[in-house]
Amino acid sequence: MNDHLLIENFLEMMSAERGAAANTLEAYRRDLIDYAQFAASKKAPVGNADRHLVQHYLISLDERGFAASSAARRLSSIKQFYQFLVSDGARKDDPTRVIPAPRAGTKLPKTMSIEEVDQLFGQAELEAADPELAPKAKLRAQKLYVLLELLYGTGMRVSELVGLLRSSVTREGSMLNIIGKGNKERVVPLNDRAKDALLAYLGQLPPGRFVFPANTETGFMARQVFARELKALAGRAGLDTKKISPHILRHAFASHLLERGADLRVVQLLLGHSDISTTQIYTHILDERLTALVQEHHPLAKD
Repeated sequence: MNDHLLIENFLEMMSAERGAAANTLEAYRRDLIDYAQFAASKKAPVGNADRHLVQHYLISLDERGFAASSAARRLSSIKQFYQFLVSDGARKDDPTRVIPAPRAGTKLPKTMSIEEVDQLFGQAELEAADPELAPKAKLRAQKLYVLLELLYGTGMRVSELVGLLRSSVTREGSMLNIIGKGNKERVVPLNDRAKDALLAYLGQLPPGRFVFPANTETGFMARQVFARELKALAGRAGLDTKKISPHILRHAFASHLLERGADLRVVQLLLGHSDISTTQIYTHILDERLTALVQEHHPLAKD
């Protein structure tokens, strides 16, 4: 059954069984049609949507300037819609069950889905491995791939990334010593993919001070140049370039770690936040994970 019919069936139930007024039904219709249009843009029918689609819809509302109260009302419409689908046998699960309503004053950081990150990496890897590229073009493609690996692999600030010193890379390439804000130093680990890509790239460079040297006053790549190249890469990957930036990839790093069980304090250290309150913009993810754990493991949760 298509999205339009599912929405109309829900509205018919709200009218016949709950006696919803015409204005209420119209409000539900507007909310659900907007959600269905967003889902269609992601090629994900609402009838098959998962929790991540709903989360990204809420983020899109924030990007469009919706107040927390308005986003909460839309989430309420979507929750009731999925509760209806479950009770009607159209779905076995409710993807909104563990999603808390947006709170007033809470600004959700823009981020990317894991699927979008995979798409971006796929394009970068494809270009870096292109055998037909001239040597200089191939090195530029490999440089962009390494930048991407380090940014998403460590959550560095873009200024820390482009100005990374070669002396910051340990001999084995498994750790980076990053100089952050206020000249504070922190050590972050590299995953095997990022380590291998970094060492292979460095092996092709002449001696120098910076990992990403450039003919600039500073001697290293300008962050604006990287941001521009990243957006161009996103465009070639078929992604919306307006929603891709180095800062958004930093948010994706933190969000995806927390979704998979990382401790907030660990993420604080990796991001280089001096105060845990700065990292707490991600607590909505922890709220969802804790709620999901209770729903999954508490003996009365399904009653």
